[in-house]
Amino acid sequence: MATTTVRPPPLTSTSEPPPLFDGTTRLYISYTCPFAQRVWITRNYKGLEDKIELVPIDLQDRPAWYKEKVYPENKVPSLEHNGKVLGESLDLVKYVDANFEGAPLSPNDPAKKEFAEQLLSHLDTFLKDLYGSLKGDTVQQAGSAFEYLENALGKFEDGPFLLGQFSLVDIAYVPFVERFHIILPELFKYDITEGRPKLAAWIEELNKIDAYTETKVNPQETVDTYKKRFLPQQ
Repeated sequence: MATTTVRPPPLTSTSEPPPLFDGTTRLYISYTCPFAQRVWITRNYKGLEDKIELVPIDLQDRPAWYKEKVYPENKVPSLEHNGKVLGESLDLVKYVDANFEGAPLSPNDPAKKEFAEQLLSHLDTFLKDLYGSLKGDTVQQAGSAFEYLENALGKFEDGPFLLGQFSLVDIAYVPFVERFHIILPELFKYDITEGRPKLAAWIEELNKIDAYTETKVNPQETVDTYKKRFLPQQ
């Protein structure tokens, strides 16, 4: 079982770069970024803490060398591996799963493979509904997003996760569910699990996985951030 580790402080504009392209595999993240969290969970779940070094970046005070020398896109996540740098969170989840040792996160069963593709292709709609709900009809739009998950969670009966067993599909969704499970009750008095027992059970089971819980955001900081971004100033 993984042990909780101390998070290294994020690198800022005054931080020196690590010794780049020295053969070390590095995962550049932000502790607050849901997209980066996907790859961080993948690294942890596969037991790669000693194989992939975590390099947190302060997105509000980014080091200039990150864009200039590491990743011209200047966003996270990115992965420095074998002399090159790769990006895009879902691509990185699949890359780490395919190219490193550890428990596989992609399904072999054809029915699960097909359903995984459906769920991954729905992500853009899911995120549009979630973030749109913060400025529109919160209950209707967020409700639609979480109702989709509630229905999806009934597809396979060999476990409580989206494909039955824990997989890259759960990793793709959970960072966003985590944040909205925090902010919707706080900002809009809306509990996403009410009337959705499968979703509640899914969240409960995810919270038993150390690889995920070690990556979770600070609830109060998350509420404050979303309040600042999405609620009109009083």
